[in-house]
Amino acid sequence: MLPPELPPLPALTRAEAELIDRYLDAVDLLGRINPARPGDTYHGLRAAQALVAKATALRDALELMHRRGEHEVHAPTLARALRVMAGERRAGRVTLPPEPEDSPA
Repeated sequence: MLPPELPPLPALTRAEAELIDRYLDAVDLLGRINPARPGDTYHGLRAAQALVAKATALRDALELMHRRGEHEVHAPTLARALRVMAGERRAGRVTLPPEPEDSPA
């Protein structure tokens, strides 16, 4: 059985596509560092070290957009691209997990 087909990505410039890719790289690493999620310090440390390079790549993607005259972020289009690339799920790892039902408020 074939997996369900994903909706097509919206038309993006190369710089916008690079921005989306680098942003999601950083989000993935932040999710691995999130102290509210289970894990060990070594994997968090490795993710934090890698985050420096990914943040630099993210900055470079935005700088390229600006140099090419792309001065505006087209949020609705980029949000659609993020959704197609599982951005909501990936960004969800950066937030606090829901509090257990039986814990005191």
